[in-house]
Amino acid sequence: MEGASVNSSTLSPKTIVLLLYYKWSALSYTNNEEQKAMATSLSSLASSLASLSFSTQISQKPHASALSFTSAKSLSLSKTSTPVIAASAAAVPSPVDLETADLKQLVKSRLPGGFAAQTIIGTGRRKSAIARVVLQEGSGKIIINYRDAKEYLQGNPLWLQYVKTPLSTLGYESSYDVFVKAQGGGLSGQAQAISLGIARALLKVSESHRTPLRQEGLLTRDARVVERKKVGLKKARKAPQYSKR
Repeated sequence: MEGASVNSSTLSPKTIVLLLYYKWSALSYTNNEEQKAMATSLSSLASSLASLSFSTQISQKPHASALSFTSAKSLSLSKTSTPVIAASAAAVPSPVDLETADLKQLVKSRLPGGFAAQTIIGTGRRKSAIARVVLQEGSGKIIINYRDAKEYLQGNPLWLQYVKTPLSTLGYESSYDVFVKAQGGGLSGQAQAISLGIARALLKVSESHRTPLRQEGLLTRDARVVERKKVGLKKARKAPQYSKR
């Protein structure tokens, strides 16, 4: 230990005290003067190390408190700012909501008293879907449940063709506005119910429309529905696999 050169800056205070203690115990067999000098140097070193450790603890405490204060402040700011952003986002209506509100006002202004108070009205059914249709002279708009027909029917060309076929058969594509209130079933059933409702409403415009509409099969109610499931079968007619034994 005596021949090795040790850098005291890289050692901890506890290690330095232990090294000095071992050296002092090794000199216990030497003269009393060297032992006294070593004891005094050991006590002075221990007191200086104690003061040094106390000062480092004091210097580290403000940084920790400042760090905790800043972190707590940032957390509190983040917690308070999040609801404000969410509330502002919820307060701004989307373009779809605005368009729906505009169409709702348009329908109410065009149909005073509601659907039942109108004269040119027809009811169509298909599967479990029901559509109440009102015709008014206009530019060819089709509004279904306060939404544009193309948007409501998801741009499906077949469903849009179902809706437009009765008007195009008589050449009234841009002569009447169509207002529809549909419920039940899916979009396919609702589209076919709307077609029947428009055809029946056109009969109230003129009885002469019956012949061309009948020839296209637009006045026939399609009575096909899903067949009910049977007991012991998986579906209406599908049976489980037969096992002989």
